[in-house]
Amino acid sequence: MNFALKTLAASLLAIPLYASAGGDPEYVKFPQGYEKSFTQYGTMNRANQTQVAKLYANDAAISSYSQGNKSGPGSIVIMEIYNPKKDANGKPVAGNDGQFEIDSLAAVAVMENRNNWDAAFPKENRTGDWGFAVYNPDGTPKSNDLNCVQCHTPLQAQDYLFTYQKLVDFVKKK
Repeated sequence: MNFALKTLAASLLAIPLYASAGGDPEYVKFPQGYEKSFTQYGTMNRANQTQVAKLYANDAAISSYSQGNKSGPGSIVIMEIYNPKKDANGKPVAGNDGQFEIDSLAAVAVMENRNNWDAAFPKENRTGDWGFAVYNPDGTPKSNDLNCVQCHTPLQAQDYLFTYQKLVDFVKKK
């Protein structure tokens, strides 16, 4: 019986670790209403070629990049991740422009830049001053086995953003 209780306790302790893997929703919050208050700067097929992404940035990020700077504190970048429509063979359906047709929203990834993160937020869970979290479409934390930090860290020259050039080009046109 003692072994069973220890196993149950260990399992329950591991659940929160898995649920926030790849992001830290306890520090990086879901910005309610972002789709109305942020600027959409792009839509593209994701590099994994199985999803579509709509990209948003808040005023702080737009302002930083407009001035030729890297993102400043308060910058937030969002990627809505969509499942594409699929054909009879299960392959994504592309429009005339090569971009996949959107079926349903699967997740919302949030990157937030702060220079005053809570000391309890481990530095190894951040890239530079960027923190990460992944949410379900309804704004609840999404279980995610990806490690955001691991993939974004090599992109230091791009302010840790995969879509850095897309955002910089967008603000230059404004």
